[in-house]
Amino acid sequence: MISFLLSIVALILGYFFYGLFVEKVFGIDKSRPTPAITHADGVDFVPMKWSKIFLIQFLNIAGLGPIFGAIAGAAWGPIAFLWIVLGCIFAGAVHDFFSGMMSIRMGGQSIHLIVGKYLGNNVKQFMTLFTVGMMILVGAVFIIGPAKILSDMTAGFMGMTVWITIIFIYYIMATLLPIDKLIGRIYPIFGIAMLFMAVGIGGAMIVNGLPIPELTLSNFRNMNANPENFPIFPMLFVTIACGAISGFHSTQSTLMSRCITNEKYGRRVFYGAMITEGMVALIWAAVGMSFFGGVTELNDMLTQQKGNTAWIVNLISNSLLGRIGAVIAILGVVAAPISTGDTAFRSARLIISDFLNLEQKSLKNRLILTVPLFVAGFLLTLIDFSIIWRYMAWSNQTLAVIVLWAITVYLAVERKPYWITLIPTIFMTAVVTAYILVAPEGLGIKVLYGQIIGIAFSLVMMGGFFIWLLRIRTLQGKWRPVEETIE
Repeated sequence: MISFLLSIVALILGYFFYGLFVEKVFGIDKSRPTPAITHADGVDFVPMKWSKIFLIQFLNIAGLGPIFGAIAGAAWGPIAFLWIVLGCIFAGAVHDFFSGMMSIRMGGQSIHLIVGKYLGNNVKQFMTLFTVGMMILVGAVFIIGPAKILSDMTAGFMGMTVWITIIFIYYIMATLLPIDKLIGRIYPIFGIAMLFMAVGIGGAMIVNGLPIPELTLSNFRNMNANPENFPIFPMLFVTIACGAISGFHSTQSTLMSRCITNEKYGRRVFYGAMITEGMVALIWAAVGMSFFGGVTELNDMLTQQKGNTAWIVNLISNSLLGRIGAVIAILGVVAAPISTGDTAFRSARLIISDFLNLEQKSLKNRLILTVPLFVAGFLLTLIDFSIIWRYMAWSNQTLAVIVLWAITVYLAVERKPYWITLIPTIFMTAVVTAYILVAPEGLGIKVLYGQIIGIAFSLVMMGGFFIWLLRIRTLQGKWRPVEETIE
């Protein structure tokens, strides 16, 4: 219990202290007009209150990740608490804040254009394809996930096919309509529902005295049922993404950067939403470890249910919150991934429109881009969910690495303390490299070899960065323009 409560406190303190430090590093300008004002188009660039944007951002980034991912990550034991806290404060929230604020400074541009500016045109072209592909992948995952939950809730009345169709129709509407007409109106309600769910589960867990394991020296180890095949490094750091760090968040921060009316709200919206998501992940990780009696028992249950975390969420909600509370909780679990899925498709539309320089005020232009996206998304729903989820998890963290490198280069060019992103960048580079080498969906080589190669590659990348940094420092010393030093 103490470790869990201290973790919550650490996240709160992280927002007020480290979040303020990160804000000062960026250097907000309260008098600078934002894209919501200068580029207002009534569709995507729409001024909104920061509190509403916060709830939309929170719901967009939350999805199934801080719930399903946290429960799956709890199988490694209390060390998951440490990753959520450190990852959220020093990596995830920083990643989300800078991607959103850099977008504001660049006229509300999508993440692939921001990355392209600082990592070069070739990376921009790659990022365009990679990010659009990932958005479709995320959209497909968050069609199947909530459809399965709703199908289980309405067994014998409405099956998977019906729910997938309903969710698809909603996604199309949310992707096409102006952001304030549908998303801006219902997301704050769903966001509150998800917060109620998390607070309710956390409160019931404490009141019922569930045995939350402590992070002690004896527990500071891999408690997974199959530690040889599922080492902490890199598996835990990919399993718990949302709640610690997630590349998908950068696509949502740039989406919301088009609605913020003042830079002073950036920390509240971007850094704050990530910290809130970290709390949700902590609650679900804690209840996962304690509800069945311990980490060993959780591993046994995951094995029995073949990794079906949706079943576990449903059981926990019904047991701890009662029927009415469980319905609200499950609605929160359903609303979160649906809201993430529709904004994934919306982000894909905007990324392609930026690439083609195709204005989106016209409904016709929005339809031209939307229809192919949903055709691709539908085809992905025909593939086994577990396969899509695993590839999405790695792609998600790979996107985070690319965005972190771009932010690090930006900070270096601006002569700001780039170490605040370089450290998590180097770590996550090693994680995604090792993961694709050792994971079953990757090359499947021996864990030790994959770990060594992942760390070695990350160190090589760090060396390359410092060589590049020495070069641009020399060029800047010769009064070369900053834009030339980037190229």
